[in-house]
Amino acid sequence: MDTDTNIGKKIQSARKEAGLTQEQAAELIGVSRQSISNWETENSYPSIISVIKMSDAYHVSLDYLLKGEPAMNKYYEYLKESTDVVESNTRKGRLLTVLIYLIIWAVAMIFFWFFTSGSDAMGYSLMFLWIILPVTTFVISLVIGIKDYWGRKKWLASPVLGIMYMLAEYGTYSMSNNMAFHKINAPEWKMIIAGSVISLIALVLGHLIGKRKQKHIS
Repeated sequence: MDTDTNIGKKIQSARKEAGLTQEQAAELIGVSRQSISNWETENSYPSIISVIKMSDAYHVSLDYLLKGEPAMNKYYEYLKESTDVVESNTRKGRLLTVLIYLIIWAVAMIFFWFFTSGSDAMGYSLMFLWIILPVTTFVISLVIGIKDYWGRKKWLASPVLGIMYMLAEYGTYSMSNNMAFHKINAPEWKMIIAGSVISLIALVLGHLIGKRKQKHIS
């Protein structure tokens, strides 16, 4: 093979020496023919996963595709920038997920204490504890599972959300009764189990969906 210093030419050379058309290469790598064309003309760059697949499809080493050429610095910068963007988006996604849950949780608590009266407090408690918060817990956990936020630590979301579910019940309906009857009852600890189970089901489902997507991509 020649020693082109241009990544596009190196990719094109490797494909041609493998005896593949752009259509055939696209099918093997799992991308569109236009993507192959864009890589070879350097209108865009392949992801690191695509480079690995390309190495297998073209029967060339990763060293040949990625190392030893001064012009590859541009591609290394592209990969670093792409990785930085992914990491930044992941951090933002995690933060946004937590904020959405906390905002819904806090707004529901505020609404209970400032915008309900004794006559409709029961109905609101049921709606909040059996519809709004369970659905929110499920959706948030599903997103965490699909996105694999926090990696293996994501499973800790289940007991954490279970505790938040218990605090929501204790901070609304139970606390209202405590104040009405001038007594202090202990929190309903079984609410932790209920919230944790809801979260765990969604986490498992999200984890499986995320794995399936990743498998499809790779």
